[in-house]
Amino acid sequence: MTGEAASRAYLDLPGIQQRLVEEIQKVGKPMVVVLMNGRPLAITWINDHVPAILETWFLGHQTGHAVADVLFGDYNPSGKLPITFPRSVGQVPIFYSMKSTGRPMDPNNKYTSKYLDESNDPLYPFGYGISYTTFSYESPQLSSATITSKDTLIVSTRVTNTGSREGTEVVQFYVQDEVGSVTRPLKELKGFQRISLKPGESREVIFRLSQVDLSFFRKDMTFGSEPGKFNVFVGSNSRDVKRSTFELK
Repeated sequence: MTGEAASRAYLDLPGIQQRLVEEIQKVGKPMVVVLMNGRPLAITWINDHVPAILETWFLGHQTGHAVADVLFGDYNPSGKLPITFPRSVGQVPIFYSMKSTGRPMDPNNKYTSKYLDESNDPLYPFGYGISYTTFSYESPQLSSATITSKDTLIVSTRVTNTGSREGTEVVQFYVQDEVGSVTRPLKELKGFQRISLKPGESREVIFRLSQVDLSFFRKDMTFGSEPGKFNVFVGSNSRDVKRSTFELK
């Protein structure tokens, strides 16, 4: 069901696997779905009816041991999705760094870019992943509200392990250029850090942003930055983030 020259028209579980999951769920016993797949799947029903899902992709000879360690709680997972999971195949292509449309989605305005029968949000955004503990983020603090092309902006945030187990979090740092001479992505990943925290422990995480990080191929095909307003985001994935704003002069 994967490999070269092996596209699929549908992203549901293949064959009678969906029916199998539904029949097992009816038994009412504690249940975990372990996925082994090479592409994102549309698993909205499983998300809504099964309390735990473990994505294993296609691993190696130690797959069984690794999966068992996670399921029995001997290892606290910290993986993050390197790709977006859609709710349905009709959302494809869907990715976190898409370009802004001329009519951004507004639930109160009929004539904006949205579906009649589906949410605009993905099932799982880029960078998503949870563990046996939880983390909280403070809003990012900036070294300055205004910078020039010669400056380096320091962005810091405080992350706290709010759960009862030690865990590792991948702190993600995104940037959005509000206006450009060509259309700009809604978000761009500019950095990430893995940190391990004990229950109740907090740590300050620092990112550095320079003019090079804000550069792109402009309308005249030269590579560089443009003055204007930018948003920076920090969080556990591309959707669940805290925001601050600065201006490039």
